[in-house]
Amino acid sequence: MSGFDISQIQFAWPWLLMLLPLPIILRYFLPASNTNLDTPLHVPFIEDFSTIQHNNGTINKPGRLLAVLSSIAWICLVLASARPQWLGERIDIPVSGRDLMMAVDLSGSMAAEDFEINGQVINRLQAVKIVAGEFIKRREGDRIGLILFGEQAYLQTPLTFDTKTIDTMLKEALIGIAGKATAIGDAIGLAIKRLNGESAEDRILILLTDGANTAGEVMPLKAAELAAKQKLKIYTIGVGAESREVGALFFKRTIQNNEIDEKTLTQIAQLTGGQYFRARNTAELNEIYHLIDQLEPLEKDSQSFRPVKALYMWPLAFALIICSLIILAPMTRPYVLSARGFISGFYSANKTGN
Repeated sequence: MSGFDISQIQFAWPWLLMLLPLPIILRYFLPASNTNLDTPLHVPFIEDFSTIQHNNGTINKPGRLLAVLSSIAWICLVLASARPQWLGERIDIPVSGRDLMMAVDLSGSMAAEDFEINGQVINRLQAVKIVAGEFIKRREGDRIGLILFGEQAYLQTPLTFDTKTIDTMLKEALIGIAGKATAIGDAIGLAIKRLNGESAEDRILILLTDGANTAGEVMPLKAAELAAKQKLKIYTIGVGAESREVGALFFKRTIQNNEIDEKTLTQIAQLTGGQYFRARNTAELNEIYHLIDQLEPLEKDSQSFRPVKALYMWPLAFALIICSLIILAPMTRPYVLSARGFISGFYSANKTGN
């Protein structure tokens, strides 16, 4: 734990500190109030008079205390108005200047269980969530967005530096919520629309699917040509094992996975300057994302910031407490005098009795 460093405190509005000597200036430059010396002394209670006589040597102490408290309250109010802030330790944030959109297929075929992780058989979407989630966490410095598509494509999360939110939204995705078919062209078209006009130097789309284009209004290759004109690089990933077993426990049969349109996915990548990858298992899928990390490395340059914590509430609260004491003190004086008289009388009675 680091020690206290005065340099970690700053004022958002330091010019307000110039108000600190204002009461002194007003005291010495404004005319004093006129006091009528002929006004007779009025002491409503004989107890007050006797108390004043008894404390003749300390009669000015309450006034001095009031002046001190008022000065402290004023200083606290001015400090609070200047908005003191605590600056935390400097935090470096890598900024790559890259916009990266991920498009994930949620069609019905993503429910096929032909992937395995830690000895447990899982479906394709579950494997994507695990592997892509780790990839997303590594992309700190990129603005990342998420598109989910089936029969239709829709934007799940717009471009953001918040990789945790992207990972959460991907994990909450469900198979079939966008329809059972696959609209690859519409997903590319939506990515173009969301990335068009962005100022980032590098714009990338990672499109992951396990099938062929079977729905949508835009043909995949037409969408890829438009993406190339917009300088949008597309990496395509075909997900699914070469073959898988289907059927009951005693009547299983092996079928070949011919659902992925690898030719079209390859052409999409080539037209836009990207690459096509085939993920037949979890290890290959993980390797693909690591390879994309190498192809699109994060920039080493970084920006830094220091988190700011407001401190104005502390001097403000202290000033309010002092002001409350100043206001309540005259109200409580009669009770203090009564208590003092009661204690004195009780003490005198006990002394006389003894």
